[in-house]
Amino acid sequence: MSQLELAGAHHPEAAKHAKEILDEQDQIEELGDLFKMLADPTRLRVLMTLKSGELCVADLSAVLGMSQSAISHQLADLKSARLVKSEKRGKHVYYHFDDAHVETIFLQALEHVGERYGTHRTDD
Repeated sequence: MSQLELAGAHHPEAAKHAKEILDEQDQIEELGDLFKMLADPTRLRVLMTLKSGELCVADLSAVLGMSQSAISHQLADLKSARLVKSEKRGKHVYYHFDDAHVETIFLQALEHVGERYGTHRTDD
């Protein structure tokens, strides 16, 4: 990268490093997709409910007051985004956060929002 590309930068080395990070277009697009997935209030309600632990579709339906079909649709979207996983046990399929860092992302966002309202408690 030439100095001309960073004309006007007061700190060319820091600007060069920042520009290199921005060149990771695939990661930027995937991050945008993640935030789009988290931008839907219904999916957030599903994730908020899963914060208490794994649940099956029928339980999620009862808690959220939505049809099992609607819940299944949201879970399919969350699963394709690798935000939740499913596990079949007997007649039921149970859903939970995909892994610890997905739960951490959700809990950190929840804590951040809770700071505004003085409710930044994430443990249950």
